[in-house]
Amino acid sequence: MRLLVLVTLCGVLLDAGDALQIQCYQCEETKHNDCSTPEYIVNCTVNVQDMCQKEVLVKADGTHYRKSCASSGACLIASSGYQQFCTGRLNSVCISCCNSPLCNGPRRKRPAPSAGTSQRPLLFFPASLLVLLCVT
Repeated sequence: MRLLVLVTLCGVLLDAGDALQIQCYQCEETKHNDCSTPEYIVNCTVNVQDMCQKEVLVKADGTHYRKSCASSGACLIASSGYQQFCTGRLNSVCISCCNSPLCNGPRRKRPAPSAGTSQRPLLFFPASLLVLLCVT
């Protein structure tokens, strides 16, 4: 029974890499950064839209935001193509791409790391234990 549970768990975890889906905020041009709330969260197209995109446009009436799912190729081409127009001044257009869930939302302040502690071993330990269980 224990072996069946372990094999099933290992199979589910190994199979999870086949379908990649990311969640992003999506909204058309808004004047305020208010499209970073739960009603604007969308599931991007599996294995096609693998990045989130954020556009910041500076217009005469204020700063406008456009957020969406994007394919990595299209997003990276757009962001590099508009890099020269990303000045922060009037008529500025800045496009950024990211590939973690909801990364095109508001910037979150990172907590200051405490001296002498690291979060990596805490995350690494369960993963390494699971690998050992799957292998043995």
